[in-house]
Amino acid sequence: MTVNQKRSASRTADDSEQRTMNYGKEKIAVYRTYASSLEGVRTIPESSFDGRDNTLFGLDVRVQVDGEAFLPSFSEGDNSMVVATDSMKNFVLHQAGEYDGATIEGFLEFVGSQFLDTYSQMESIQMSADEIPFEERDVPGENDFEDSGLVFRQSHNESAFGEIYLDRSEDGPVIADHISGVTDIELVKVKGSSFTDYVQDEYTTLPEREDRALHITLDIFWTYAESADALGTDPERYVPAEQVRDIAQVVFHEVDSNSIQDLIYQIGLRVLERFPQLESVSFEANNRTWIQERDLDGDAKVLKEPPRPTGFQQFSMDHSDLEEMSE
Repeated sequence: MTVNQKRSASRTADDSEQRTMNYGKEKIAVYRTYASSLEGVRTIPESSFDGRDNTLFGLDVRVQVDGEAFLPSFSEGDNSMVVATDSMKNFVLHQAGEYDGATIEGFLEFVGSQFLDTYSQMESIQMSADEIPFEERDVPGENDFEDSGLVFRQSHNESAFGEIYLDRSEDGPVIADHISGVTDIELVKVKGSSFTDYVQDEYTTLPEREDRALHITLDIFWTYAESADALGTDPERYVPAEQVRDIAQVVFHEVDSNSIQDLIYQIGLRVLERFPQLESVSFEANNRTWIQERDLDGDAKVLKEPPRPTGFQQFSMDHSDLEEMSE
């Protein structure tokens, strides 16, 4: 999913009634060593995640600022109120050394607040970031292999996402909107998924599958009922991306789903059940299922890459869905 697609997940229809006027800087790569550890998170049955050291904290940051003071820069070529985007980049990098928290969302809120406090012409700011994930490497220890503590490799698997909207108020910057997420989850289940009973007509060429190897990519986003919970200052109220990812793979393992739609609904129910502090959860899934080429003995099959185009599913849920299931 692109950054713009992620941002659209939390936009409302009211935005279309306003003039589009903003500017900013994106693709700001920020790397911080020995950031504060994330400790004290509540554990859940589906995940072994109980915190992270943040020895290497990497983010790909985007800054977008709004304010009527910037109109002359568009209409008259007057840059007297414009903060250069290169200066924005330097500002973000400087604040990375000042932030003493442990979460993406907390970092975005901290830096956004510093922007609004520093530049009075900025009326509101949108800060978003994709995690640049790193994995600690194992090295031989005294009795067994152990975490190096020094050597990491960059991961190209799923990553956390955060976005914070801040407005100016009489009492200082306030969170107007927020969204958290985990993106680019890629999972394959070799058996125990089906796709049957769909519309059959003259345009149908896809055969029904009672049992298929299902290959999906998945982006999951969530919002909190209380936006302050997104910052991680109360770790027990914070929802780590790692735990949401683990819920997705555990439900995929447990559920014999009849469609990707069915699967993401079941994942959403579990997320809302585990985290009552959330207001909503939403999904974008993409079907990457391989095509069966040959049946072999038992469950073995030869599979090949699917042709383009590929299917996708989008869905959002809140606690009313969970309440309906419990009735």
